[in-house]
Amino acid sequence: MSAIDFHSTIANHGSLYDRGGADSYYRRPMRPHYYPEGSYNGEAVTDLTDEEIAVYMQGYFDNERSGDFKDWE
Repeated sequence: MSAIDFHSTIANHGSLYDRGGADSYYRRPMRPHYYPEGSYNGEAVTDLTDEEIAVYMQGYFDNERSGDFKDWE
């Protein structure tokens, strides 16, 4: 991925930002990845640039700050 369009990464299920937020929401450890064909469609991409990792981390930390976590009860 070159020159990330941050706004489009937020809107897409399976995107870097989406996966970061989902990992935080479900209290999973950080594992930067994304699904180019949508969440859980195809194989997860894990060979990422520093810029891509930053987008994933932004999604993760935005959710951490919001305090929106899965209630397992």
